[in-house]
Amino acid sequence: MLAFRFFLIVLAFYVSPSAQAVDQLATFAGGCFWCMEPPFEKIEGVSHVVSGFMGGDKKNPTYQQVSSGQTKHLEVVQVTFNPNKVSYQDLLEVYWRNVNPTDEGGQFVDRGPQYATAIFYHTDQQKIMAEKSKAEMSVKGPFQGTIVTPIRAARDFYQAEDYHQDYYKKSTIKYKYYRYRSGRDEFIEKTWGDKKEYKPKQRETANMIGEKRNMGNYTKPSAEEIKNKLNSMQFKVTQKDGTEPPFKNEYHDNKEEGLYVDIVSGEPLFSSQHKYDSGTGWPSFYKPLSPDLVVEKEDRGLFSVRTEVRSKIADSHLGHVFKDGPQPTGLRYCMNSAALRFIPKGKLKDEGYEQFLELFEKNN
Repeated sequence: MLAFRFFLIVLAFYVSPSAQAVDQLATFAGGCFWCMEPPFEKIEGVSHVVSGFMGGDKKNPTYQQVSSGQTKHLEVVQVTFNPNKVSYQDLLEVYWRNVNPTDEGGQFVDRGPQYATAIFYHTDQQKIMAEKSKAEMSVKGPFQGTIVTPIRAARDFYQAEDYHQDYYKKSTIKYKYYRYRSGRDEFIEKTWGDKKEYKPKQRETANMIGEKRNMGNYTKPSAEEIKNKLNSMQFKVTQKDGTEPPFKNEYHDNKEEGLYVDIVSGEPLFSSQHKYDSGTGWPSFYKPLSPDLVVEKEDRGLFSVRTEVRSKIADSHLGHVFKDGPQPTGLRYCMNSAALRFIPKGKLKDEGYEQFLELFEKNN
């Protein structure tokens, strides 16, 4: 009985009832939300695009209230996307190609603050990327005039009425007539020409927050090599999808600066900068070095649906990710120490991870 009660306590720590597939949100204001749905819905890796309102103080506003311009809300589309399939940078590229960011009075035929442009960021990382993208567009972009699109923190999102959702599909003729008369397509064609259709880049393991790095030649050893290399707990966790005991593991309370790599292949996975004390007894991080470096899969074991996290190259079982972590991501990557090897900051160069030293030097 005591053993079973201990199991339930461990399960309560490790399993989050809110665990679901780890998608991310992106929210964009670009004038009429009818016209902003189609560009994002056709992107691979985007699962939902919902029209709604954001930015004002009135709770649960109606379309009529927002369209009056008195609520301070903007018409927006909220995009749900899988960062393993499409990057936030790609979504930004699509956004710029569908708006006039130099117009602060509205968008095309629609006038008023409710139709102004804005990028609402959900994480600090999104804020940095949006600001960088805006700066690059200001210097290298095709726009004539100053880009006035603000980068704002996301607020409460209110979904618009059902008849607004996928309006371009439900009322095709009316939508096409409106769009033709709006002036949006003429502006896009004149501004972007043959570059108006942006094709998202294929996601790469070497891509870390939009910046390529030399990741080295990491390979998965043979089954025999893995068996000889790992101790019993490491083998149980990484190869048999096991879980180590909480608090009685190597890294749950490690506070030293450095890099956490896969115990099998050595591929880099997590940084001490993103580690925090979750109180669960396992090493926890609010994000990996990059979403491209891990694989997330649905796990229906242990009487629940969770999201398993595995390494990309070695296919090691690392742990699970839950939606009860701290900001800026709100995620908890609950990992097993037995699946990881820690490399202190002072030994990164000696161990062949010199390219990651700048992460600590910049104090990101």
